[in-house]
Amino acid sequence: MWSAAILAGGHGRRFGGRDKSALIVEGRSIRERQLAVLKSVADDILIVGAPAAPADNPAGARAVPDIVAGGGPLAGLYTALVEATGTATIVVACDMPFLTAPLLRHLLALTADADAVVPSTSRGYHPLCAAYTPACLPPISRRVSDGRFKMTDLLQDVRARFISAEELEPFGDPERLLTNLNTPAEYRELEAPQP
Repeated sequence: MWSAAILAGGHGRRFGGRDKSALIVEGRSIRERQLAVLKSVADDILIVGAPAAPADNPAGARAVPDIVAGGGPLAGLYTALVEATGTATIVVACDMPFLTAPLLRHLLALTADADAVVPSTSRGYHPLCAAYTPACLPPISRRVSDGRFKMTDLLQDVRARFISAEELEPFGDPERLLTNLNTPAEYRELEAPQP
């Protein structure tokens, strides 16, 4: 059995405090889109950092608060792995509208031979669309205890398998699959009519 976790603990500062998972993309909120995909991938779904179960929660996800407040994505990953019941957990940022079930299943399947499976493209590592096993908990716990919260540094401490853009292509355009909306300008560009 696999688990899935949406990291929702950010403050959306660049969006004026707005919940990025509520942004509408192609007629549905990002959260609705993600939950629909995750429901077809995992039996155990968590929304990490959410204060309460969201209203648009058709998948019956469990809302869990961050165990370590203010620790960013690494602390969110820590919470996800502590709370997850699956043998591996797919972890995604709450602002990624174009995730697909085949991609996420592929990442999870590769955890049979790795502690972490992380896409790596020309834009760098994508640890917030990656699969992790419980074997990552001890090194994450050490980093959290030491106040070292840089997400990509964790990848030096675990058996990581990196998935290249070429390996991602059978699942779609890697740039689209791994799109995340960091700024209002990126959202406006995404919503602009295509020529």
